[in-house]
Amino acid sequence: MVSFLSHLNPTPGFPSYTGPYKVGTADVEIPATELPSPSPNPDPSLTTVSFRIFYPCEPPAKPSKPVYWLPDPQHEYLGAYTRFLGASRRLSGFLRNLPFFRILSYTTIPAIRNATILQAPTKNKRWPVMIFSHGLGGTKNAYSHLLGSISSHGVVVIAADHRDGSAPLSCIREKPGVSPRYIEYHSISHRQSPEVEQARDDQLRIRLWELGMIHEALLKIDRGEPLLNTLAEPPTNTMNDLATFASTLDVHTPGSIAWSGHSFGAATVVQFLKSVFYHPSSSSQHAVPSTYKPLFQPSSSSQIAHQITASSPLTLLDLWAMPLLSTATKYLHDLPLPCYRRNPSDPAPSPGPKSLLVILSEAFFKWDTNLTNTKRVVSANPSSFPNNKNNSTSYHSTTTQGPYIFYPLSSAHLSQSDFGVLFPYLTRKAFKAADPARTLRLNARAALEVLRRCGWEVADTSVGDMEDDSAAGMGGGIVVGQDEKILRNDGSVRGWVSLSLDLAGSSRYKGEAANEETSESADPIEAVVQGEVAKA
Repeated sequence: MVSFLSHLNPTPGFPSYTGPYKVGTADVEIPATELPSPSPNPDPSLTTVSFRIFYPCEPPAKPSKPVYWLPDPQHEYLGAYTRFLGASRRLSGFLRNLPFFRILSYTTIPAIRNATILQAPTKNKRWPVMIFSHGLGGTKNAYSHLLGSISSHGVVVIAADHRDGSAPLSCIREKPGVSPRYIEYHSISHRQSPEVEQARDDQLRIRLWELGMIHEALLKIDRGEPLLNTLAEPPTNTMNDLATFASTLDVHTPGSIAWSGHSFGAATVVQFLKSVFYHPSSSSQHAVPSTYKPLFQPSSSSQIAHQITASSPLTLLDLWAMPLLSTATKYLHDLPLPCYRRNPSDPAPSPGPKSLLVILSEAFFKWDTNLTNTKRVVSANPSSFPNNKNNSTSYHSTTTQGPYIFYPLSSAHLSQSDFGVLFPYLTRKAFKAADPARTLRLNARAALEVLRRCGWEVADTSVGDMEDDSAAGMGGGIVVGQDEKILRNDGSVRGWVSLSLDLAGSSRYKGEAANEETSESADPIEAVVQGEVAKA
């Protein structure tokens, strides 16, 4: 038994980030009263907004305190994770003291706590910004390796901490040093029904509001306005510990922020961008049906209403489409993502969704129903997209270039998060996932290359990350330039399969047709169970 558990034990830390910049990180929680709310607060008990910042930083003059992967209070989070996995409250009290779980308390993130942000080498002297939304069972720390890797290439990445009952545990700290209030995981069925639709809509209301509030916080932080950070560490001035970020963030120009999410988080950012871009007070020519019940209603004068544009980059990791199928928001579901429109009132298509990247795990690629719904969501005409392979020929893209869609072979849903790196043996044996660390490198490479093609100034990719055999012997850390190969559809990257929007038949890309016979093999509920840390 001891030998078996030793195989399951997580690694004590993560690999180093491969970009040219050191990565700093800061934990932030701001009282909601200090921020203008772009939309009404859906739950008055949510009195703060919380997120973690990953950012390029100055090398430290002396060693800093380690950044632990498991959030504080660690004891409570360990118990919450065991309950999330199915243990009773009583049993969780015992399990969290086992070495298998306790080792998570010592797992560290290769980032520097509260470091000074590096001066940006960009033309405008500001760092580009990405906002990320976690999935079920996730937290603001649960994607640290992917987000830190992106940050090491010159992006400030904001990891939202959602308090909608989707995390194993969430904390609300209204004042520094005060005991937190806890929000535990709220188990909701993965099978669609009116009750489930309502429950997921309620969660999305909270999530969208939190993203809007995080955007407001970033505007204030960049302007250098003092904000109370209830997570500031003594002896730091709690009203001034975010001053290092003043005038460093590219968050004011419309379309300057990238958005990303995993699973339920991917659904969250899709709903957020559409809710803002097509908000009822916009100049949209679409008649808004009476059945539409907006989950997020920004005013036309709010800053977020000007931020979301057709050029806003969007990266979706294992999009879980079911929360987007609610009857209350069908109006939004039938409208295309902003990248297909120059503005809400212009029905003419944009030149092409070069800012849209979709990455699936192999498990989600084989989940046929979700794959169809995902392709519908990211198509130019969701309302006319076919429902199944039998009538797929009725769909014709109106753009010359489809979105970038890929999946890495032998990858699981957990491979998109830190869990695959922390538990490589478990993900390999239970989910047949090979090399989760490489999966995350592929994800980061693709996300960065899409940003480059959108004109963002981010650092080049290293030889080691590009797996360039021709550069053998030169040293894996040598920077070689842009990574155009990662977005090719010719199979030039090992185990990296490019997909089209076609459902069957005339697939343009290598790999999709070859895997077609397996697309029915995964039961939808099984895929979600695997995807959400074995929690149905």
